[in-house]
Amino acid sequence: MSVTDRVPRSRLDAQGIATGAEIFWNLTTAPLVEHAVRRGEGLLAKDGPLVVRTGLHTGRSAQDKFTVRDELTDNVIWWNKGNKPMEPAAFDRLHDDFLLALGSMEQLYVADLYGGSQPEHRVKVRVINEFAWHNLFIRTLLVRPEAEELADFAPEYTIIDLPSFRADPERHGCRTETVVAVNFAKKLILIGGTAYAGEMKKSVFGLLNFILPPKGIMPMHCSANIGHEGDTAIFFGLSGTGKTTLSADPKRTLIGDDEHGWSDTAVFNFEGGCYAKMIRLSAEAEPEIYATSKRFGTVLENVVIDPVTRELDLDDATHAENSRGAYPIDFIPNCSAENMGPTPKNVIMLTADAFGVLPPIARLTPDQAMYHFLSGYTAKVAGTEIGVTEPEATFSTCFGAPFMPRHPSVYGNLLKQRIAEGHVSCWLVNTGWTGGKYGVGKRMPIKETRALLDAALDGSLNNAQFRKDPNFGFEVPVAVPGVDSRLLDPRSTWADPAEYDATAAKLVDLFVDNFAQFADHVDEGVRRAAPGVGQSGLQDHPQAQATLA
Repeated sequence: MSVTDRVPRSRLDAQGIATGAEIFWNLTTAPLVEHAVRRGEGLLAKDGPLVVRTGLHTGRSAQDKFTVRDELTDNVIWWNKGNKPMEPAAFDRLHDDFLLALGSMEQLYVADLYGGSQPEHRVKVRVINEFAWHNLFIRTLLVRPEAEELADFAPEYTIIDLPSFRADPERHGCRTETVVAVNFAKKLILIGGTAYAGEMKKSVFGLLNFILPPKGIMPMHCSANIGHEGDTAIFFGLSGTGKTTLSADPKRTLIGDDEHGWSDTAVFNFEGGCYAKMIRLSAEAEPEIYATSKRFGTVLENVVIDPVTRELDLDDATHAENSRGAYPIDFIPNCSAENMGPTPKNVIMLTADAFGVLPPIARLTPDQAMYHFLSGYTAKVAGTEIGVTEPEATFSTCFGAPFMPRHPSVYGNLLKQRIAEGHVSCWLVNTGWTGGKYGVGKRMPIKETRALLDAALDGSLNNAQFRKDPNFGFEVPVAVPGVDSRLLDPRSTWADPAEYDATAAKLVDLFVDNFAQFADHVDEGVRRAAPGVGQSGLQDHPQAQATLA
């Protein structure tokens, strides 16, 4: 096959793009690496990966993301600080200036890709890049068409990513010189003023989160794997809760580590690659991910490299605490060849409770699952300085608020419906602290967490004896083989039970106060799934009384 065979019949002029640039269509990994090195965009490390710098922006520019507010989106988008509006006229001016910038480029890289692995639910995305390494990144992260599909590829959505572009806030209706502008009506996303490649990945995720729910498909910020019996499990969780670690189980097949859809027939990965944190990665703690840092085809962002020896230092955060690696999913052993699995039998919601209140595992009803999904709770520690040990609650609805264009209740209702229709078992797993809050207690032992998770996934945990948690109302197993029973009752692990009660009451208040924003958008069953001190009913909590009134 020649390079020209990878050029589609539908080209840039069909999209109103006129440029004298030399266009490189659908290059594969090796040529893109060659281009990136030749252009001075990155260095080849000793063992083969391409190492690049993203400059000022080492993470997403969340405050610089805008969505065009028009007839299509006005009453559909969940307008908030994560979904800020842009006037259509401002977007048009921005688009015109992007077209002018494209016209002056000497070289452009274009990749035709799929967002989504299930053929009937995927979307065709064309990505136009200024940098070769950006094109390699997005080709690695999304789903790559077969070579014979490229000739007839006609994009449904287009992303134009120009790091050298500088937005004008007054002219373009944005905040700074950096802009991420989404126009769902024109099926166009413009990214300028940032070299952080993750903006492209998350733009496709946001796109799928917009277009899939009306089709009855649940988009999810989660990892997923499959057992030997074809039993799929979904793992929701914010950063630091163990989503990647616990789903990377050698006894199970990995579907994906970050973004998935739940259709009538499958759980399918939105992506064809992984995007993992690299800072302080070790062969001992994460051997499979660590191995990808030594492979040709991996793109390492902001990892420190010796310019002479080309040795990597994954422990050095000089360039960024958020150093990352992008690599094809098949770099991970035991991954699904189809990027798909059957509809799930288990849904796991992971939280790292630094208050030390939640049990290591609890069984949720569909209403409770929707409540905790909309809550998206975890907790982080305030710091490690002497005397600073107070945990801080973090609520990120749907375990991915920044990427949810529609109201959270849309995703929550979809989840509740699919759980009920599929008779799915739902579990809340606390990978945080036990025996006291952070600074007093200790981190939940990973051995016990894995034993509880194994019992949940193989179905044996459903046969255990359960008690009702007095604070949160969910069911907690009384005894599980191979697990210290004291861990299953968090109150018994605290030196002062009265202090546990006070801390639990505080956490209940935080949950109920946070959920008030969703109360009018869910049914009474979900409202009654809220925690209440004593769990004699929601009426025990003043805010809950107001919610149910």
